[in-house]
Amino acid sequence: MTTETLIITGGHVLQLGQDPGIIEANIRVNCITGKITNIDEDPVSAQQRDANDEIIQTLDAAGCVVMPGLVNAHTHAAMTLLRGYADDKPLQAWLREDIWPAEAEMTPTGVRAGTELAIVEMIRSGTTAFADMYFHVPEVVAAIKNAGVRARVGHGVVTAGKDDEAARNDLNKGLEVAQTYDGAADDRIQTAFMPHSLTTVGEEYLQEAVSEARQDNIPIHYHANETRSEVDPIVDNHNKRPLTYASGLDMLSSSDFLAHGVHLETDEIDQLAEAGASLVHCPASNMKLASGIAPIPALLDAGVTVGLGTDGAASNNDLDMFDELRDAAMLGKIGADDAAAVPAAQAIHMATAGGADALGLPGGQIKEGAVADLIVVDLDSPHLTPTHNIISHLAYAARGSDVKHTVCDGTVLMQNREIQTIDVDAVVETAETQAQSLIQRMS
Repeated sequence: MTTETLIITGGHVLQLGQDPGIIEANIRVNCITGKITNIDEDPVSAQQRDANDEIIQTLDAAGCVVMPGLVNAHTHAAMTLLRGYADDKPLQAWLREDIWPAEAEMTPTGVRAGTELAIVEMIRSGTTAFADMYFHVPEVVAAIKNAGVRARVGHGVVTAGKDDEAARNDLNKGLEVAQTYDGAADDRIQTAFMPHSLTTVGEEYLQEAVSEARQDNIPIHYHANETRSEVDPIVDNHNKRPLTYASGLDMLSSSDFLAHGVHLETDEIDQLAEAGASLVHCPASNMKLASGIAPIPALLDAGVTVGLGTDGAASNNDLDMFDELRDAAMLGKIGADDAAAVPAAQAIHMATAGGADALGLPGGQIKEGAVADLIVVDLDSPHLTPTHNIISHLAYAARGSDVKHTVCDGTVLMQNREIQTIDVDAVVETAETQAQSLIQRMS
């Protein structure tokens, strides 16, 4: 039987962990299992077939750094169709006046087009896995399957403003999606139950659905403590902080991951740490919507797993995780009034292993036996010269456009900046057409 092997040769290899550093090594990948088999310094010739009929493909990483693929742990991928549509507004007005009316006109075809556009952008900027909360999820799943990336997906449930029948239909769709698509695309797709937030889904509906999700061991993902206007109604109506309220609904377990967490008090940080739940930090979206500065140093000090997410392209306005990890490092320093807070290696960890751990997905590390979710970042650019400190460059200077190769599950998704699994021109053209059609339907 023919075994396909991928070898990434001649690169600097990023090693994270307690003592982050760079080694010089080749990485050998079994493309059938999608896992790293060896990390060594032995030279390997390119494009050869050995005596065991082993087909070898190589990716040249000379002058580059090989690192884990980035993990976008919270986004709404199809919102690429609304990039630049509504800017410079606070969250609640932005949602109610612009985004929700636009999304009400979104079709399955539009969601597919927007998701494909997002995936192209993510592959090109080094993201190999993401979490997506949206609707028309079968179209999202099809886009992920074809592109070759990894994801945890769910239907964003909203019951606010709906009658009981419509609310229950949305609730049931959220559970059905989580039960149906888990393990799709050869296990590259996992699912979660995704109520939009603690204020947009009624308590009685949360009680019912969370109980069913727990019976099926389905993780839960939701927005929490994003703005003061989201926190205050819970405090006023329930006389509890949001995460105490969530805990009472059994929405704070080790498999759960929450987005934003901007307005967390000390006892809520302790609750997250005790429960083992994770927090996804979205610094660019939080800044753009003036939501505030999440207490990331305090969360990390408490032992909370923290990942990074871009949020949707309508509130960012791009999906470049290199931008996000730089924002996380910079904003963490401002928030803590400490230039040593959220150092370079920690920001990179959040964008890789932290995100993978938060989502419960493989990836985020380079070691033998780990999944081959890898990217190769070209250091041969003026903004990455000189290379005094590669880890510093990755956190503070690298851009998504510096990514040369992208690999997920042992499959090369992009080689020399050319995406292998998607017709980029067709995706861009279709997305532009769908975006213009969406806006016309609203007028």
